[in-house]
Amino acid sequence: KYFAFSNYSQSESFCGGTKAGWAHDILGHNWACFEGHRDDGFEANKPLQANPIRWELGDTIDPFNSEEFVSLVNRAQTSWTAKVHEPFRGKTLNEMMSIRGGHRNRNFRNPPPAPVTEEQRMLASALPEEFDWRNVSGVNYVSPVRNQEACGSCYAFASMALLESRLRIATENKVQRVFSPQDVVSCSPYSQGCSGGFPYLIGGKYAQDYGVVDEECNPYVGIDGPCKTKRNCTRHYVAKYRYTGGYYGASNEEVMRLALVRGGPVAVGFEVYPDFQSYRGGVYQHTTLHRQLGAPFDPFELTNHAVLVVGYGRDAQSGLPYWTVKNSWGTGWGED
Repeated sequence: KYFAFSNYSQSESFCGGTKAGWAHDILGHNWACFEGHRDDGFEANKPLQANPIRWELGDTIDPFNSEEFVSLVNRAQTSWTAKVHEPFRGKTLNEMMSIRGGHRNRNFRNPPPAPVTEEQRMLASALPEEFDWRNVSGVNYVSPVRNQEACGSCYAFASMALLESRLRIATENKVQRVFSPQDVVSCSPYSQGCSGGFPYLIGGKYAQDYGVVDEECNPYVGIDGPCKTKRNCTRHYVAKYRYTGGYYGASNEEVMRLALVRGGPVAVGFEVYPDFQSYRGGVYQHTTLHRQLGAPFDPFELTNHAVLVVGYGRDAQSGLPYWTVKNSWGTGWGED
């Protein structure tokens, strides 16, 4: 297993080489260092200029946590209901950006769903019409909902929730551990603490290279800080991990449903619009009502929020298909 970051400075990317990286065997017992350099004179060795990102939202109060906005949402559609969630009331735009995923660049060119192959269509046709890991023959394999608070640590919560559920499934619920997101926030070199990260690198690579620890080993405090995980804590490792479909961009709904039913809950990236933070219940569909508030400018910025898909189905009243998703905004948000 090999890993290295592409070479960069504060505002330049050097695509023809890497930072010092590391490699290890499958079990993670033997480690080595390496660097990568492209030496064929390719243009990629030239640095690319990049403008530094500046966050200047300051203490502006988020205008979307208001009765006025919620009323607009509830009048405009019938598939879901909205309400003002008290923990969000009075939050600044900076605080809400952290809650929605952290100060990370959004990928403006998300890959479209991969074409569905005949084999995938055939396999998916044999799946149940509805499925939920919270109730498989009366057994719940999903760990309790938690609260990331004002730290952009959704990626850590989604990753730990995925591992918790997969462990419950693998042991037929005999092992019900709760893993530490704070260990990830404070200790992981593969993420940016409270400023965001990606489940693939945390539930996958970090868990394989460093292992994860139980919650009591490093309890959640929701802030960046030095790594305080005790050295004598037991670490639990991941043997293998992959993107759904095999690689980034290979997924589609059929592949997701197959992976969900066959293996367990799936961590996904979810683009959060301003109406989503007001979700109370029903089948969520994005509206564009934030543009009707009459604000002098639209301060909202899309962020990629990490959540855990635990099931799917079709709404009996509207007939709309849906994914059942475990969020990390506390038990007072959403349906359950």
